[in-house]
Amino acid sequence: MPGKILYLGDTSLDGAASYLAGVMQHAGISFDYFPSDHRIDSETFSDYAAVVLSDFPAANFSSDAQQSLVERVGDGTGLLMCGGWESFQGCDGHWKDTPVGEILPVEIADTDDRVNCDQPLMLKTAAEHSILSGLPWDSRPPIIGGFNQFQAKPDSRVLLECQRFAARVDGDDISFTPTETHPLLVLSPTDSVRVAALATDVAPHWVGPLVDWGDERVSAQAPGAEEIEVGRYFVQFLSQLLKWLGGKS
Repeated sequence: MPGKILYLGDTSLDGAASYLAGVMQHAGISFDYFPSDHRIDSETFSDYAAVVLSDFPAANFSSDAQQSLVERVGDGTGLLMCGGWESFQGCDGHWKDTPVGEILPVEIADTDDRVNCDQPLMLKTAAEHSILSGLPWDSRPPIIGGFNQFQAKPDSRVLLECQRFAARVDGDDISFTPTETHPLLVLSPTDSVRVAALATDVAPHWVGPLVDWGDERVSAQAPGAEEIEVGRYFVQFLSQLLKWLGGKS
């Protein structure tokens, strides 16, 4: 198992945070959690193998805390930012031009980067990696409901993309026309520095059908959190991502 992970955001454990917390509990990943309104100082990051920011605004970090996290990442701590309204730029994230935003493997937009989709939005692989292994990306591609639109930096690694479709019904015929493609999961240039950006959320509503991805159901409940019931491929994907993040591929 990887070392302990610090999980910040997704509102609270009795709400959206129950999903990622439940996955970590099921996978045997040790973690500490703080809700989205928690203020972070420079002492917060001691002794963690990785930090997950998900729907956690930059305004809750002091300048010293941001610099402390950047230094920790330089010394080997993993960092993952997941999508959401308070992630990347969002409507309340405002991570653009911050020390933490600068070390992400993506270019954050200058303005509100949220994309809410009412038409199909399918995930597809762009490269091979242990994070993606053993999952039916081709035979059973999952679908999401929204994402933060960013650009991958030139030296980064794009593992997943999201393909948008324009769906149309014409009598008995249904057509799906591919439109834009956007980076969805982007990693730092090499695994020697474990920094990742996931454009979509890991809890409803943006996670969409991805939360149910799988041919079997998994029930899990982290201490202090609501119980979740999700698809087993959803659990496997996030578990593999977090184990890589914490230094255990």
